[in-house]
Amino acid sequence: MTQRSVAHGMFSLERTYPASPARVFKAFADPAHKVQWFRGPEDWVQETRQWDFRIGGHERAANGPAGGPMHVFNCVYEDIVPNERIVYTYSMHSDETKTSVSIATIEFKPEGGGTRLVMTEQGAFLDGHDIPGQREKGTVGLLDALGAFLAKQTEDD
Repeated sequence: MTQRSVAHGMFSLERTYPASPARVFKAFADPAHKVQWFRGPEDWVQETRQWDFRIGGHERAANGPAGGPMHVFNCVYEDIVPNERIVYTYSMHSDETKTSVSIATIEFKPEGGGTRLVMTEQGAFLDGHDIPGQREKGTVGLLDALGAFLAKQTEDD
């Protein structure tokens, strides 16, 4: 019999971007924008991308290194207030193994001429397949990728 366990974790990250809340929000809400920064390393294979950005809508992304394992993100949007916040629940899988279940809140706050983004996540990390520190590190990488994406954009993009 497999030994079962759960580790709970929470983290909150803040970033300030030199872009309006509307532009930063759009980077999450527009699939053509999100696919440019919300992904794994350049050499990973993208297997699946499904998108339905609305309250009750689902998002699914599966990617990973050639030969596996595939990292699968399954999300349900619980609350969306344009240019202000996004709340979603999601599970992560490594191939068919569920590794975690989380709730994430992203807040977009005007600050100076830009946006202060606050992301808070609470998660249950299952059976030792993932740990809170790994998730926080991965999220730091995604927020850095978001910053690089926004730096390449203009207000009209």
